[in-house]
Amino acid sequence: MNNRIRELRGERGWSQGDLADKLDVSRQTINAIETGKYDPSLPLAFRIARLLRLPIESIFQPEKD
Repeated sequence: MNNRIRELRGERGWSQGDLADKLDVSRQTINAIETGKYDPSLPLAFRIARLLRLPIESIFQPEKD
């Protein structure tokens, strides 16, 4: 799954640690999501979308075949 977390986080001036604190996860979790090594759970994806005030579909996209 592809995502725009790094881009959206950067637009807000947040570090990985800042975003992790806001979501109550580790900085390593944010890093793993951004690098595509980990797909967030559905509840975490909803929390990310709510925090960023964007629809999930504008943050996460399936990988192209």
